[in-house]
Amino acid sequence: MQITREFIESIHNIVGSKGCLSDTVDMQPYLSDAHGKVYDDCPLVIRPANTGEVAACVFLCARHNIPVVPQGGKTGLVRGTVPDGAVIVDTGRMNNIRGIDPVNRTMTVDAGCILQDIQTTADDVNLLFPLSLGAQGSCRIGGNLSTNAGGTGVLRYGNSRDLVLGLEVVLPDGRIWDGMRALRKDNTGYDLKQLFIGAEGTLGIITAAVLKLFPKPLSVTTAFIALNSIEDVIEAFGRINNSTGNFLTGFELVARGIFEMGLNNVPDYKDPFDKAHPFYALIELSSPLGAYPLDGILEAILGDLLDSGELCDAVIAQSEAQSASLWRLREGAVEGMRLEAEHYSFDVSLSASDIPAFFTEANQLVKKHFDQARIAAFGHVGDGNIHYVLVGPKEMAAKELESLAHACEAPVFELVSRLNGSFSAEHGVGTVKLGAMKLYKSQVELDLMRDLKKTLDPANIMNPGKVIPSAKD
Repeated sequence: MQITREFIESIHNIVGSKGCLSDTVDMQPYLSDAHGKVYDDCPLVIRPANTGEVAACVFLCARHNIPVVPQGGKTGLVRGTVPDGAVIVDTGRMNNIRGIDPVNRTMTVDAGCILQDIQTTADDVNLLFPLSLGAQGSCRIGGNLSTNAGGTGVLRYGNSRDLVLGLEVVLPDGRIWDGMRALRKDNTGYDLKQLFIGAEGTLGIITAAVLKLFPKPLSVTTAFIALNSIEDVIEAFGRINNSTGNFLTGFELVARGIFEMGLNNVPDYKDPFDKAHPFYALIELSSPLGAYPLDGILEAILGDLLDSGELCDAVIAQSEAQSASLWRLREGAVEGMRLEAEHYSFDVSLSASDIPAFFTEANQLVKKHFDQARIAAFGHVGDGNIHYVLVGPKEMAAKELESLAHACEAPVFELVSRLNGSFSAEHGVGTVKLGAMKLYKSQVELDLMRDLKKTLDPANIMNPGKVIPSAKD
């Protein structure tokens, strides 16, 4: 592939000087990933301001057989937006909130809108957009949808694909598919939007979306609990979930290993209990009914768990500030892990009932293959997503840590497969997990994905080399 001066001039005529970056210095902010690695094999960065400009640029790329990599906030962890020699199409200038309908409880947004801005706009009209994750201050909704992002609210509200009514997508040939319908019932054939959600930009570029909004919670209760075993964590989750129904918004796991890393590295991180415990969980109940007695409901359930021995201790927030401090115990633990040492994360998904078996066997496998590793586990127990992290000794270099962690990858993924789980719960595939895709996806699944890719993108210009392993490998 060769980018000619004439091609660059044609792109410049479409998007203007602000939208066409070919100078190495100007392109630098777009050439690194979330791990900090820089990729210098990108000939051009295109920054369109609207859907029409995206379509015109993609049409031109298709005509010249030039591959395209869509890019949002670059917060993904599986190298799904690295250029690999392709032209980057960045959606950052497409950041308009096109409209909000409080009666229909929908918001129409450009793909480049930052997630936190969408949350704030919904809050301004006393509604909630429930997608919430650590990178929400910089990630963009187009990327969230392209990766089917999860986060802390999946238990109550579902993944990103559950929060979308309509999409607008630029196809690999430059055509625009307008699926921007704000309908909750539309039984007219294939639900095409679901093809593009989670496809990581391999089938087209999401340029806009109609999002679902929800009633804003008026009653919220947060608790942080301590438990002796992962079995007790799952037992507590089952009891609380069955007793509270749709009021249970979050049930977040924090194992002692990662909790200690928060204590060691984060200045404002404090243990709310008098003694150490092997496992902790952050629980949140919420209701749109302002006077609903969630405190009393949760206190009664936790009291029963204390009496039966599944629970060691608990703290229930008595104010918004205390609730924030309890959430800080969940968030600060991850921050402490990142400050502790080099680490390698498994992002796996399991049935909640299989999580204890996973912990037991995975701990044994890690001890066998990488006995220096410290296990820092956290995650979203309510939807079965566990971030099982191997943290190396403080002095261990990143390359050595990665090599030792990779020795654990195959046996851990084999365990997950045996338990009918997924080797990637919310981070996606990108290029990092192509090998796992080939090993753990059935031939029928791979064939169907390849057929879809070939039908929509026969020239393979749209984010090539991502998500779908080559049939030749």
